[in-house]
Amino acid sequence: MSTTTENTTYAPAHDALATVLAPGARPPRPSAWSASMTFGWRAMLKIKHVPEQLFDVTAFPIMMILMFTYLFGGALAGSPTEYLQYLLPGIMVTSVVMITMYTGVEVNKDIEKGVFDRFRTLPIWRPSTMVGYLLGDVLRYTIASTVILLVGLILGFRPAGGIVGVVSGIVLLVAFSFAFSWLWTMFGLLMRSEKSVMGISMMVLMPLTFLSNVYVDPSTMPGWLQVFVNVNPVSRLVAAVRSLMAGTPDAGELTWVLVSAVVLIAVFGTLTMRLYNRK
Repeated sequence: MSTTTENTTYAPAHDALATVLAPGARPPRPSAWSASMTFGWRAMLKIKHVPEQLFDVTAFPIMMILMFTYLFGGALAGSPTEYLQYLLPGIMVTSVVMITMYTGVEVNKDIEKGVFDRFRTLPIWRPSTMVGYLLGDVLRYTIASTVILLVGLILGFRPAGGIVGVVSGIVLLVAFSFAFSWLWTMFGLLMRSEKSVMGISMMVLMPLTFLSNVYVDPSTMPGWLQVFVNVNPVSRLVAAVRSLMAGTPDAGELTWVLVSAVVLIAVFGTLTMRLYNRK
């Protein structure tokens, strides 16, 4: 007596497949704005889950203000309060510009984790991932500016430009920092590790922030140093923010800052997206 074993292959019915694979109309492709805001929200959630990231935009600026105001205020301006009127806009610019490098660091981290491979497969506007990082960092820039302003007001800072001048100065600073961050997204894509990104960033930012008009009037410096300080983009930004907060807007400096922000986005935004598409 023999038994016959039949191999059968299960083939699902066509109707069943249609029900599973196409339960309804395909959702519409997200707009560029919607995708960018989603990635921006993702960046903000990182701050929520790792609040230690806010140390650089809260504690560090406060230490800088207290240290420079009370250590050098009497020697440089006669009194700490008098020096604070000159120092605070510069410290605000320095603190915000310094933290722009974290955009590139976060980009590099996601590349190492393989998250970018997933992003590249999504049916979304390609630049939205990069724009999202920058939108999330705008929150950091705003928090840093607000914390510095509040501490300054407590210590005796009195901007002659009033609320309008202060808000205008902060908006200009955040807008320029958004544009400047595109430089670090490019390095985030180029460098092999986050330490490399931070090393390159500090090598660029340290001279720009310290060899500037943030702490002292450039007219007190040697002539050869004044040449660099006067063309330093940080000096131009500080001069523009100071003029707004003092209630005497400098049209020349404001124009320079806005034009340079557009150029930064055009140049480094384009380079960043080319690298991203080839990565």
